[in-house]
Amino acid sequence: MSETDSFINEVTEEVRRDRLFRLMRRYGWIAVVVVLLLVGGTAYREYTSASKAAEAQAFGDAVVAALENNDPSGRVAALEQVTPPTEDASAMLSMLISAEQGAAGNGEAASERLNATATRGALPEIYRQIASFKALTRPETPLSVDERRVAFEEMAKPGAPLRLLAEEQLALLDIEAGQTEAAKTRLNAILGDAEVTAGLRRRASQLIVSLGGELGAS
Repeated sequence: MSETDSFINEVTEEVRRDRLFRLMRRYGWIAVVVVLLLVGGTAYREYTSASKAAEAQAFGDAVVAALENNDPSGRVAALEQVTPPTEDASAMLSMLISAEQGAAGNGEAASERLNATATRGALPEIYRQIASFKALTRPETPLSVDERRVAFEEMAKPGAPLRLLAEEQLALLDIEAGQTEAAKTRLNAILGDAEVTAGLRRRASQLIVSLGGELGAS
């Protein structure tokens, strides 16, 4: 390579470095901001995750401590002092309190709390469904047989999360009304459902046998 070519290459390289430095001075702050955002975002996510985990842990510890009371009334009072960190936790806490209220002999208050939870629009559908189901199956419910049947039929629609449990309750209502054949047909349909749980299968089978029916018969 001649001295002229070498000089040209050196000048070209110098121009490139000078252009790069000018670009860095003009736009380098963008890279710095991007790095800061990435680092800051990661730190914020870790902080948020740790905070949520700590809140959940504190909530669980408070619930466990409240349930260590020796009598249901004491457990109710202690649970009512627990602060739920989320709407989901609030729903679970309400259902725990209603169960303890029922155990303490205050079934009316338990039903009222469950109904209030079932109609709380901010809650996910599954929690409202569970609260409504529990309220319908409490002995203190003021609803008639026909009203309960309508409610359970709504829960038993295809795709509903509690549909098989609702079908079981409908079978019990059939038995209560003296419609044993309808009850056996409904119970056998439950047994044939792919989503039936072991516990529900056992209960349905026992009911069919107690009604004088045959398993698998419709």
